[in-house]
Amino acid sequence: MPEFQRELPHPNGNDLIVYQEHWFGHTPAMTAGLSPRNSEVLAPLYGSAPLDLSSVRLRSVHLDWHGPTVTLRLDLPAPPLPLPEDWTAGGVDTVQGQLQFLAVEDLELDAWEPGLLVSFGLEALSESLHRMSVAVSPGEKSAFLRFSASADVLVGHVSGFRAGPDGSDSGPHHFRSRLDARLHTTVPDPSEKTFYEKL
Repeated sequence: MPEFQRELPHPNGNDLIVYQEHWFGHTPAMTAGLSPRNSEVLAPLYGSAPLDLSSVRLRSVHLDWHGPTVTLRLDLPAPPLPLPEDWTAGGVDTVQGQLQFLAVEDLELDAWEPGLLVSFGLEALSESLHRMSVAVSPGEKSAFLRFSASADVLVGHVSGFRAGPDGSDSGPHHFRSRLDARLHTTVPDPSEKTFYEKL
């Protein structure tokens, strides 16, 4: 299988980051089901079933060179379990949360528009190294986001909201975490690093 490398400048201006690409050129058997390492965060809404990421709305992509990590905020699938009473009273019809991928390598990101309906393709790369490849695609089109990461994915900042007529998420949010609920009534701007880098 052909391999190639490309070098990109590190943000510190001194070092070079070398990306070695080799497994995205074939057609793997992928799945769209994901079980986060801290699945207890989702258990009150989703039970023990894996998250189905075959059709979800991607809201933001946050890249952090420390780790390095990729954090994706997205509208999660409709939960099979009843919503909390305060969510129902508030007219919540959509669940949202963040998936954080750790020890990211081989990152490729093309232009995209927030709010896209996307599908995830997840493939185990090596059981011994406990890593997987991730490809995010808009429908049947080619993936605009690809990377490899640790198979230990984290979930956090889970909230419920009522989508606007245009599908927007700019209205009030009801956060599951007590700390989040004290700090936020809406989703912070993507520039707020603390919210997007720490779950």
